[in-house]
Amino acid sequence: MSTPQLVAHRGYAASYPENTELSLAKAIEHGACFVECDIQLSSDGVPVLFHDAAMERTTGLKHNLLTCPYETLKKTEACEPARFGDRFVGKGVVIPHLSVLADLLKKAPRVSAFVELKDESLQKHGLETMLNAVLSVLQPVLKQCCMIAYDAEVIRAVKKRNRSRSGWILKSWSEASHQEAKALSPDFLICNHTKIPSDLTPLWAGPWQWCFYEITDPDLALLLHSRGAGLIETMDIEKMLSDPRLRTGGCF
Repeated sequence: MSTPQLVAHRGYAASYPENTELSLAKAIEHGACFVECDIQLSSDGVPVLFHDAAMERTTGLKHNLLTCPYETLKKTEACEPARFGDRFVGKGVVIPHLSVLADLLKKAPRVSAFVELKDESLQKHGLETMLNAVLSVLQPVLKQCCMIAYDAEVIRAVKKRNRSRSGWILKSWSEASHQEAKALSPDFLICNHTKIPSDLTPLWAGPWQWCFYEITDPDLALLLHSRGAGLIETMDIEKMLSDPRLRTGGCF
């Protein structure tokens, strides 16, 4: 029976603070073949794993990451106090440098990573600056990485450099997006599953694989797979892999 590959969205984020070394390591430990993480640049242009420009949700601090130097960020705990209370406080769960991902991938050569370049940092620092910062850190493990973004210009730049796979994240299911996808021809089309038609309209055919997020229901994952999804993003990798219908023979 064919099954989709599972992508650990921001690591094992259901049980550990998202985008942290701990979350990513636990996802790999529980058998994830793919992980996904988000990249922002500090005020001095250092790539870190972080989703929002606003820091309050994950750190409890009312700061903007884009205005903070890396020397400050690397000592800042990202323990998600609203979700986890003080469970991870004082345990070294800090905002990670992108090199943390590279080190994890070196130790797990079977694992691939979707690396999202966030719009806020692209707008502040510029595409070339951000892409250079990210690619320089990931160079030793670039074959295990796929650069992803909402910004179509990122996909064009990645393909021009021919140094990594690429994935375009759809903002909408529309004919305009369909035509853009055909022009971009990325390796992956990534979409919130709630944006696609519910009437079993065929997914757009092309040279890409479809990846849908955010899914923690095995039945929904299998339904989307039956419609053509090759990959499913989930924050609860352990729960999803515990369903025998979603276990694969290993990573490809």
